[in-house]
Amino acid sequence: MSLSRKQLTLSAVIIAVFATGGSFILFQENADAKATSTTSAPPAATVDIANVVSQTITDWQEYSGRLEAIDQVDVRPQVSGKLIAVHFKDGSLVNKGDLLFTIDPRPFEAELNRAKAQMASAEAQVTYTSANLDRNQRLIQSNAIARQELDQAQNEARSANANLQAAKAAVETARLNLEYTRITAPVSGRISRAEVTVGNVVSAGNGAQILTSLVSVSRLYASFDVDEQTYLKYISNQRSSAQVPVYLGLANESGFSREGYISSIDNNLNTTSGTIRVRATFDNPKGVMLPGLYARIRLGGGQPRAAILISPTAIGVDQDKRFVVVVDAKNQTAYREVKLGAQQDGLQIINSGLQVGDRIVVNGLQRIRPGDPVKPHLIAMPNPQIIADNTAQQPQPSEKTPTSAKG
Repeated sequence: MSLSRKQLTLSAVIIAVFATGGSFILFQENADAKATSTTSAPPAATVDIANVVSQTITDWQEYSGRLEAIDQVDVRPQVSGKLIAVHFKDGSLVNKGDLLFTIDPRPFEAELNRAKAQMASAEAQVTYTSANLDRNQRLIQSNAIARQELDQAQNEARSANANLQAAKAAVETARLNLEYTRITAPVSGRISRAEVTVGNVVSAGNGAQILTSLVSVSRLYASFDVDEQTYLKYISNQRSSAQVPVYLGLANESGFSREGYISSIDNNLNTTSGTIRVRATFDNPKGVMLPGLYARIRLGGGQPRAAILISPTAIGVDQDKRFVVVVDAKNQTAYREVKLGAQQDGLQIINSGLQVGDRIVVNGLQRIRPGDPVKPHLIAMPNPQIIADNTAQQPQPSEKTPTSAKG
């Protein structure tokens, strides 16, 4: 009987131990689960957000084209002779009338002197024949000479006058040829290099070699092709007044800082490309732009309208779709598909998908997922174009300023 009581006591102890151990294990598992759930919840990421606002814009169309010189001249010799001087520096700016080349003038000076001598002889002959004609006219009145002699005197006087006119023309030709030995700039602009050096003999006439070329740079053309819809929308109604605003930017610029006007429109549409050639004129007072440079053209003229513009950095790509990340009132994120329009001054026009007042993430899209909680940091809508322009205007270190080396 005592043995059975001992066995019962031992069994009770064992059961109590297992019960206590099970409770401990269950408690430990619950604690581990709580710790796991606590550590698995990621902290809310701090992201930059901006409020979506509406702005008044004017629709623009952008095209690419090339700059062209208004005046482009190949300088050729008008007389033959030996080149004795070049008076310009290659690539420099010259004014109309500036001396460019000199051809040896001595043969032409001699020719001018010879022509002047012939003119003097012709003048003397005119004086003599005129006096002889006057004398014969008096003698014919008294029948002292035959009528034939008077006719001969008249013919000699007319011939002498004709010879004098020819001599004067020869003098003028010789004077022009002498002037042509001084080759001057026909227009103001930027000159190319000298194609012929001093000491070479140049020839005039058909096939005369090019000495240099000259292009005007104070104003330039920008030629570009517009599609039919753009022509009908912006240009056709204002063809005569040329009031369509047109702006230009170069390849290394982000904006369109130069304003010009449409100077000509082609008289037909190219049925192959479906475009019309348009030419705009732009001032170039500093001579920075050169013919042949790539030009970005912005053409507009539509009625101002309200539109939503956001920073391109806020737009994500999902295959063929574009989306933004919207932050709701509870600071939860959600993807929203958007339809894009054109770009305006560095910002992206949104045709659909956003409303005024929406809050969107503008930086760090790759760090968040739909439904993630975030800590919003409200900033103004960033404009990459303004940022780039401000960066470009920052003073750069000179060669004398030490800078830290970067590997």
